[in-house]
Amino acid sequence: MSTNTSVEQRLAMVEAAIAELQKQLAVHQSTNWLQEITGSFKNEPAFEEILAYGREMRKADYPLTEINDK
Repeated sequence: MSTNTSVEQRLAMVEAAIAELQKQLAVHQSTNWLQEITGSFKNEPAFEEILAYGREMRKADYPLTEINDK
């Protein structure tokens, strides 16, 4: 019978661990990562500089005639 008790104890521990993981997963899924970071770079000079570099790189990909037409 001691083997059964050991298996039952181990099964109970596994079930408890699974329940804890499911609880953590449910909490983690309820948060929207995009909403968490939206606005986090507001008024950040380095981010504004990165955006300016991106605009310049995109402009460089267009022929000059397309830029002048806009």
